[in-house]
Amino acid sequence: MHLHFYVGYQEDVRYAMEGSMTKSFYLLFILIFLFSCNKKDQDKVLNELALGDSSKTESPVKDSSSTVDLTTQDVTNSALPNEALTFESNLLFINTTSLQEEKFDRAVELIKKVVGTDEFRSAVLNHTYNGVKTFVDNGGLTNAQIYERILEAAEKLFPLKNNAMDMEVQLYTNLSSNVVGYTNSGTKRIYVNTKYFNVYAANSVAANLFHEWLHKVGFGHAYTYSPSRDYSVPYAIGRMIGRYATQYL
Repeated sequence: MHLHFYVGYQEDVRYAMEGSMTKSFYLLFILIFLFSCNKKDQDKVLNELALGDSSKTESPVKDSSSTVDLTTQDVTNSALPNEALTFESNLLFINTTSLQEEKFDRAVELIKKVVGTDEFRSAVLNHTYNGVKTFVDNGGLTNAQIYERILEAAEKLFPLKNNAMDMEVQLYTNLSSNVVGYTNSGTKRIYVNTKYFNVYAANSVAANLFHEWLHKVGFGHAYTYSPSRDYSVPYAIGRMIGRYATQYL
C-alpha cells in the first residue's frame, strides 16, 4: 500500500509536472506571439512618426522657461526710424560766452532726446488742423513727409541729407521787442534775443532753436499773428519740442 501510494504519488507528480510544463510552454508561446504582434505595432507607430502623419496636428508645447510672450510683446518702438536715434547737430555759436554756450548745449541735447522718441514721432504724424491730419503752411507735404524732412535734415542753403541740424547761432539784445528769434532765407544763421534767452529754461530755448531751424529746412509761417499760425510747421513742432523736453529737465 505504501509502495503503491509512493508510485502513485510519483506518477501524479510526473503528470503534474508534465502538465505544468505543457502549460508553461503554451503560455510562453502566447507571450512570444503577443510580443511579436506588439513589435509590429511599435514598428508601425515609429514608421508613422518618421514619415509624418498629415492627418494629425500636434498642439504646440509652451516653454515654461520663457518669460516673454511674443504675441503680446510691445513693438511700439519698432516703427521708430534709426535716423531719429542718430539725429545730431552742428552748431556754430557767434559772440557767446561759455555759460551761454552751455545753455545752448543743454537745449540741443534736449532736442536730440525728444526727436529720438516715439512720442515725438507720433505727435508729428498725428498733428491735426481743423480735424484733418495736416499742418498749416506745410509746403504741400503730408505729416509723414514733414517728419522725414526733419530726420533728413537737409537745409535749403546746404541740401545735404546728413541727419543733423546745421546752422549758426548768434545772440542779440532788443529789450523793446517781443521777437524771441528770427532768421532769413539768405543765411544759415539764426538770431536769438537775449531778452528771452536769459530767462528761458533749456526746454524753451530748445523750442526756439528748433523753430528757427525748421525755417532753414524750408518751412515758413505767416508774418503777422493769426490763430492758424500756431498750426504751422515751425510753431507747432517747435512747441512739441519744448513740451516733451520738460521730462528731461
